[in-house]
Amino acid sequence: MAKFRKNRINDAVKEEMAQIIRDTKDPRIADAFVSITGAEVSGDLKFAKIYFSVMAGDKNEVLKGLKSAQGFFRTELARRINLRQTPQLTFEYDNSAEYGANISRILNTLDISGEEENDD
Repeated sequence: MAKFRKNRINDAVKEEMAQIIRDTKDPRIADAFVSITGAEVSGDLKFAKIYFSVMAGDKNEVLKGLKSAQGFFRTELARRINLRQTPQLTFEYDNSAEYGANISRILNTLDISGEEENDD
């Protein structure tokens, strides 16, 4: 599959999953402010990894909620996106926001002076 087509499919799956997540009534998902950060669909369109982050709540509970609603998500995705096959969804926690915040915190603690002193 051409790379640009795969990227378009990944983006479409990501956008639609973000919409579907907002419409979910499961309190484990709805109360936790879940954000879809990415989607990676396999070349044969049989599998898709959905990356998510959680702003409030327990990520393990959110993961349980996502796994229990997996059939609903797949049905809604099939209804919204016209693909030959609807991929089997797996969910993975994306800790890149936490990692970025940690790097930012470390950089803020460094004492960097703007001018270097020359010893002549």
